[in-house]
Amino acid sequence: MTTHLLTMDKLSQIAKAGTAENIDILMQYLNDAKGIGSYKILDYALGLVDSQEGRARIRYYLFQGSLVQRNYASLYFKRLGHVDILQEAVELGCIDAHQAFSS
Repeated sequence: MTTHLLTMDKLSQIAKAGTAENIDILMQYLNDAKGIGSYKILDYALGLVDSQEGRARIRYYLFQGSLVQRNYASLYFKRLGHVDILQEAVELGCIDAHQAFSS
């Protein structure tokens, strides 16, 4: 299934389930996404993740993911105000300070 065939409802269900496997699915879609529309939908879906397991998996992608995965993981934590995680990612060279702390 490609990103453009997914509905907002389906992505929301995946995100709200919040398991590590669900986050892996969303992050794979980010890697495969084409176009700003797909990125916006996936960004919205990631914002719905509210489980400890899901947050931990997004944290994994902040440090271990592809560039696009690290970018969207940093947005997720920025919106939650988790500056400590972002600072750690900057110090390790996973993201740059501008990306982590700009408004």
